[in-house]
Amino acid sequence: MTSEVQTGAFAAVGGARPESKARSFARLGKLDVYDYYPSIVVALAAVLLPLSRFEAAQGWTLGLFLAGEVLVVMAMVALDDVTGYRDGSDAANYGPNDPLRRKLRKPLIAGTLTLREALAFAWVTAAAGAVLWAGAVAVAPHRPGWTLVLVPVLFVVALQYSYGVKISYHGFQEVFLVGLGVALVLAPYGLVAGRFSWFVLVLAVLFGFGPLMFGVYSNTNDIPGDRAVGRPTVACLVSERGNAVFVGVLSAAEFLLGALASATGAAPWWFVVLMLPVTVLRARQYLTGFRRGDIMTARKQGFVVHRVSTVLLVCAALLHGAEAAA
Repeated sequence: MTSEVQTGAFAAVGGARPESKARSFARLGKLDVYDYYPSIVVALAAVLLPLSRFEAAQGWTLGLFLAGEVLVVMAMVALDDVTGYRDGSDAANYGPNDPLRRKLRKPLIAGTLTLREALAFAWVTAAAGAVLWAGAVAVAPHRPGWTLVLVPVLFVVALQYSYGVKISYHGFQEVFLVGLGVALVLAPYGLVAGRFSWFVLVLAVLFGFGPLMFGVYSNTNDIPGDRAVGRPTVACLVSERGNAVFVGVLSAAEFLLGALASATGAAPWWFVVLMLPVTVLRARQYLTGFRRGDIMTARKQGFVVHRVSTVLLVCAALLHGAEAAA
């Protein structure tokens, strides 16, 4: 069955290989979707000030962790494509009835890579990522016990997103998306700071909300394909109205978390004010998706919201550090 899907998709993109192997591997690793990678900038901003106390070992730790993060995430999304190809969900979601998505973004569906090549790419990048994360731990100026647990757990769980135990196929996709972002901020922060911080936890959760919030719009678009393979996202499990309410609640929760953090002292009083542009953009995204009914445009807006949010989170961390150093 998969060979028939691949053959049909291959013909759909012109019957000849449309791009180089290197380009196809880059697409498989989703290098153009880099929105988890700025987690390292958030962690850096949380420890950068005062500059006089920032050590070379901290820089090396963050650099190695970032390099490993890129490779681990590439492995994760490559394995996601392998599973989507095998179960037919990607063929449904990127089929002829969905012209908004280009098949070339899915090299297995487009026929530009074989299944064997995709699996080899995934495991090589995963192994290289593990080596780099081990290096980050080795050179880290601090190794609190919780980070020594978090880093290997993060590695193992990341690869199980839709492969192995297939976390996203058991009703935990939304939790995974935000949890991955949280861990990718907290783990490097712990290694370079040597402590836990409630404020950094708030930053990490709000960072994780970004991938979550364009993920739920993708899930809304992908309901037919996900239902066909038994992938129980919230969008698949509830009614259309129920899904709209769910996404609306998540949008409000993002603002409320910042407000609660400011009110309780976990974050400075000004934090909720600083993050208000994100609230405005998130409301615009929701109206686009669930009032105008343009889910895919709303999904694209989600990338912009996340990037604006990340910039503001970095600014918040720097301002907080400057206040503490004053």
